[in-house]
Amino acid sequence: MDIVRTPDERFAHLPDYGFAPHYAEIPSGAGQTLRLHYLDEGPLDADPILLMHGEPSWSYLYRHMIGPLVAAGHRVIAPDLVGFGRSDKPAATGDYTYARHIGWMSALVFDMLDLQNITFFGQDWGGLIGLRLVTALPQRFDRVIVANTGLPTGESSLGEAFAAWQKFSQEVPDLPVGAIINGGCTTDLTAEVIAAYDAPFPDDSFKAGARVFPTLVPTSTDDPESAANIHAWSVLSTFDKPLLTCFSDQDPITRGGEQLFLDNVPGAQGQPHTTITGGGHFLQEDRGAELAELINGFIAATTP
Repeated sequence: MDIVRTPDERFAHLPDYGFAPHYAEIPSGAGQTLRLHYLDEGPLDADPILLMHGEPSWSYLYRHMIGPLVAAGHRVIAPDLVGFGRSDKPAATGDYTYARHIGWMSALVFDMLDLQNITFFGQDWGGLIGLRLVTALPQRFDRVIVANTGLPTGESSLGEAFAAWQKFSQEVPDLPVGAIINGGCTTDLTAEVIAAYDAPFPDDSFKAGARVFPTLVPTSTDDPESAANIHAWSVLSTFDKPLLTCFSDQDPITRGGEQLFLDNVPGAQGQPHTTITGGGHFLQEDRGAELAELINGFIAATTP
């Protein structure tokens, strides 16, 4: 496995991102180690909130949410998935699988940080990976919040918008990461913020993970992770801890996806589910302050 690492100077002076980096060395799955980056803010003895990003963003996506969550007394962990942000980036698309992403995050969350009493928040691939962590060790999680995400099994179509995105991601000569995130927001990002999303990727050789991610979503039951996701849904069907959905109204890919959780997860019953009005796919950019307020309120309302 060939591994590239984005130079640190690419992350200097990014707007509103004055957080100290933390790193963990985790097994690559190919006989090496990978350096995985995460943010760790707030009191170390507080119950953690785990914020997981998706494609093709990184922990920068949560910069406006971390402050209000810490101000409410919470510890906030926001990792960069392998291949993204300040984390190491295997250079070949074949190095990335859905199962490996789960293993890499498990190594950080469970083995290295040994997190307990977790509040999980996942969007996009952050949900696809994070919900597998939740269903692997549900006893470590106190509550779950899902936003613009899902846990596809390949048993049904993901729709035309996802198919178009998947096709674009494989055919565009150079994946324009910052422009993709700007296009997935209802607000217009500044040039400096768009550049911050491009910062982890000096050139296309750093984008193998971002490039291949859309192809790893299970779209048929022949997918290698289809059966595992079907099993994960069977665990969620007995998950009675609080689960909150906060999907946005202007995401063409995941809009309406909350219904699967409302229909199938016992812990979703009776919760104050919210539709984020005016939010695009990257609702952390469009409505970050509102999301942080929702998370703080949900934790307060569901803490014995």
